[in-house]
Amino acid sequence: MPHDISLITTITVGLALALLLGYLVSRLKMPPLVGYLLAGIIIAPSTPGFVADVGLAAQLAEIGVILLMFGVGLHFSLNDLMSVRRLAVPGAIVQITVATVLGTATGLAWGWPFGQSLVFGLALSVASTVVLLRALEDRGQLDSINGRIAIGWLVVEDLVMVLALVLLPPLAGLLGGKAPGQDSGNSIALTLLLTLAKVAGFLTLMLVVGKRLFPKLLWMVARTGSRELFTLCVVATALGVAYGSAKLFDVSFALGAFFAGMMMRESEYSHRAADESLPLRDAFSVLFFVSAGMLFNPQILLTDPLKVLAVVAIIMLGKTVAAIALVLLFRYPLNTALTVGAGLAQIGEFSFILAGLGMALGLLSIEANSLILAGALISIALNSLMFTAIKPGLAWIRQHSELARRLERSEDPLAQLPVTVDEKQLTGQVVLVGYGRVGRRIATQLEAAGIPYVAAEQNRELVEALRSRSIPAVSGDASTPEVLIQAHIHRAGLLVITSPDSLQARRMVEIARELNPGVGVLLRTHSDEESGMLTRDKMGTVFFSEDVLAQSMSRHILERMKAGAHPCPDPRVTD
Repeated sequence: MPHDISLITTITVGLALALLLGYLVSRLKMPPLVGYLLAGIIIAPSTPGFVADVGLAAQLAEIGVILLMFGVGLHFSLNDLMSVRRLAVPGAIVQITVATVLGTATGLAWGWPFGQSLVFGLALSVASTVVLLRALEDRGQLDSINGRIAIGWLVVEDLVMVLALVLLPPLAGLLGGKAPGQDSGNSIALTLLLTLAKVAGFLTLMLVVGKRLFPKLLWMVARTGSRELFTLCVVATALGVAYGSAKLFDVSFALGAFFAGMMMRESEYSHRAADESLPLRDAFSVLFFVSAGMLFNPQILLTDPLKVLAVVAIIMLGKTVAAIALVLLFRYPLNTALTVGAGLAQIGEFSFILAGLGMALGLLSIEANSLILAGALISIALNSLMFTAIKPGLAWIRQHSELARRLERSEDPLAQLPVTVDEKQLTGQVVLVGYGRVGRRIATQLEAAGIPYVAAEQNRELVEALRSRSIPAVSGDASTPEVLIQAHIHRAGLLVITSPDSLQARRMVEIARELNPGVGVLLRTHSDEESGMLTRDKMGTVFFSEDVLAQSMSRHILERMKAGAHPCPDPRVTD
């Protein structure tokens, strides 16, 4: 070859193998991420055959980290977090603490230094955002209360890990590693103080300048009408802020990219920015996971199988049991607890980022990193099975465990309507299941028309807010008889189900018709196929989002045309 093509070779082989193995594992009903990690293992120095350039792969992985964290920042919603903060914030912090303590204790039992054991435990404590979002999306639970709690929980985990990435370098010397700045004779306290000062300066710059600059920059570029320039602006901002934060403030690429995404979210073009950068983010995220796989030595599965099993147990049992117990402690339904527990029973990208930083600081050995990668590979591969087991597991637990049934119907004041509710509001009323974006709009119209309704909602904070406004509301899962009984479904005139989950909706309709055969039912769905099935099975009046939108637009068109409106009005005029 006339010139060095190691970069092209690394990218080509990495992406091609990732595509092949990602497709194969997806056919086996596992997340494609498992295939990406396997691709990295195949081209790693520890396995025979082709060996990719490890140095180049590491740099490509850094770009993947930047774009991955930029995407997390773009989708970070403080409002979504605030809606479930009472459970997500303490729950995530306690669960991280439990997993970290388990991991640290395990490392110490193996004779590792405290610093290595601590980083090892932290790496096992945080779940993968990518895996969780994909699992919820595949099951249509992204907009459900269970999905919102799981995502809010993971957002808190991500924020804690961002803090860990900030604090780990200055504390590395204290933990037995190599702290940046220690060569200059700075004390650990001074290094930590300087780091916090630099981070504070960076955050101030981003919140004061970036919050105003980035949205304006996107708006200026969007006005050119050039899609290429818009995409270039998004990617250049992500990489530029990450690079600048590292060079000027000694802040990690991950933190810089995360805040760049957060500030860009303030723009009205944030959704377009997320869509335009998605292909590039996906490509480099794949290379990130391939690079992580290259660091894994599969020999550890043969030489230390008991250690691998211990790591998997911490991830899939320790974290899961802690999460389920915490959710039940906050008096949320069992299905919410199982969904959150299953969603957190894996580790992913943040674990790899933390492990990479730990190795760079001399805090993590190759063996510990391989154990983290093995735990990630196995837990991600098995995670879909855990989600699949939720429904039969829930039915089995409710049937065989008196304790579980007692937990679900414990003396929870929010699980029962107050005795002060006027009887007139509980006769011929609408039972509104779900008080999310759709439910809230329906409730506003009902209130304006003076129609009484009872809200059934799993988000306890929403139920408390409704009761503070003297609106009858009951907390719990409406696919169980107890909740619909509390909502007085036997005297209701109409059951309105705003959740698009057709499986839960069927169960609600069956229970409602057993208690009140004459009750009317309204449902919604995002799928044309599900809409047809629900209609054929006479579940009620079904509203399919695209049909409703088309009907509304058609009605508006007909009204304008009948009124003699010009068919081509001035585009600058809006209704």
